[in-house]
Amino acid sequence: MPYHFLDVAITANVRQAQAEMGADQIWLGDHHRQSDSFTENELAFIASRDSFYMASVSETGWPYVQHRGGPAGFLKVIDSKTLAFADYRGNRQYISTGNFTANDRACLFLVDYPRRARLKIYMHVEKLTLDVNTALTSLVTDAGYRAKAERIFKLRLEAFDWNCPQHITPRYTEREIEHAVTPLRERLAQLEAENLALRTRLEAMGE
Repeated sequence: MPYHFLDVAITANVRQAQAEMGADQIWLGDHHRQSDSFTENELAFIASRDSFYMASVSETGWPYVQHRGGPAGFLKVIDSKTLAFADYRGNRQYISTGNFTANDRACLFLVDYPRRARLKIYMHVEKLTLDVNTALTSLVTDAGYRAKAERIFKLRLEAFDWNCPQHITPRYTEREIEHAVTPLRERLAQLEAENLALRTRLEAMGE
């Protein structure tokens, strides 16, 4: 299977930049790597994310990168080539929404900071109203999430690629930190209880 991600990402100017840096031979030849259909590895990774970054381009050529966050798994997997998520109300600038009217191309960047893993995805974006597909709306919206859904973004895969972990600084959420330190707190409480019991016995013995 051809490495379609490079077909999309590498242009003549990119080739020139690679040549200037002595890296042009690295990506020459017939590379074969699956990139036009998500495997179980990518699907599991996507389903576990609680945030991602999404880049769009305006009709004037300016890029715009927006952070999207929500409960883990809010970026829904429809199938091996399709994702979707509810677009909740934010600062109401609607820059990404407007950009997708002129150009439906997007690049998503998903990062797992503790594992130092990152996935980049080229996708085509379709804007849908909440009433166009009740089953899809039900899938992507979370009744327990306190935000107003305004539309649905349905994303069709063009190509994906994994980045190396180099230069990713591990970061942890409050929940992950709480999970990690809970055994330490339990052990500390146990030792404090044992220490108190020992002091009590010593005092009773008059020492």
